[in-house]
Amino acid sequence: MSRDAKNFLGRVVCGAAAAVAVMSLSAGPASAVVGASYVGDGHSKNAHAVWCVQHLVNDYRRRAGSTAIAEDSVWGRQTRDAVYDFQANTDNTGPADGVVGPLTGRGLLNYDATDIYAGHGYCFDYLPTPAGY
Repeated sequence: MSRDAKNFLGRVVCGAAAAVAVMSLSAGPASAVVGASYVGDGHSKNAHAVWCVQHLVNDYRRRAGSTAIAEDSVWGRQTRDAVYDFQANTDNTGPADGVVGPLTGRGLLNYDATDIYAGHGYCFDYLPTPAGY
């Protein structure tokens, strides 16, 4: 290999290494989504998060013998009331306020272990949970 080719290759390798170093510093530690927004009145109404709330609260409603709510990704009175009902009738979900915070998020994600969207499935990235969940 010629001297010019070696110099060029050396610069490419150094440049690539520098780019990787900068990207790793700016990206922060690798981990799942931490600190997803609360969901509800006065908070985030991200369509994915709202759908997850509706879907997971329906797991509870079906088991409780209640009518399922629409899974339309739109936050409204029906979804808020279903969340309030879930909070009021299950343990360790925080205050019954109709807002999905970390405790309610964990409660919804843990309610039905057979639901593929629950636990660390799809909805995990959209619902707030306590640190370390």
